Amino acid sequence: MPENEPIETWDYTLYIPNDLRAVTVCRRTLRLILTVHGLIGLVDTAELLAAELVSNAVRHTKGPAALRVRRTPEGMVWIGAWDTDPAPPDPPRPLEQVAELELEDGRGLGLVKACAEYWGWQPTARFGDRGKFVWCELGVVA
Repeated sequence: MPENEPIETWDYTLYIPNDLRAVTVCRRTLRLILTVHGLIGLVDTAELLAAELVSNAVRHTKGPAALRVRRTPEGMVWIGAWDTDPAPPDPPRPLEQVAELELEDGRGLGLVKACAEYWGWQPTARFGDRGKFVWCELGVVA
């Protein structure tokens, strides 16, 4: 795409039940979205990060959840998982610490922090419930 052309932006949201099987649905949906938008180079990393975010949303809350993915005007791919718990997520553990302690879980946000350009969380509301988005951004390689 020539430099002076505006970046194509888009925004998808997939609402999911509180069911761990929804993580697979989200991964496959995200793969399809990125593929049809010509961003196949991001698929593996994006799938990994979305799976971590969505599985946290489903495992640590009791209500519905959502996966949101969008292409920003700056050219980043933003991936967020919404859940019904407004409390902030636990801070990410360094991956070395998780491996050292041989922990089965606790890697999720550490992976997100290690693989994404940016990550964070913000309080928000969906379905009339308070909750939060935990999100990350990936840079698009031209």
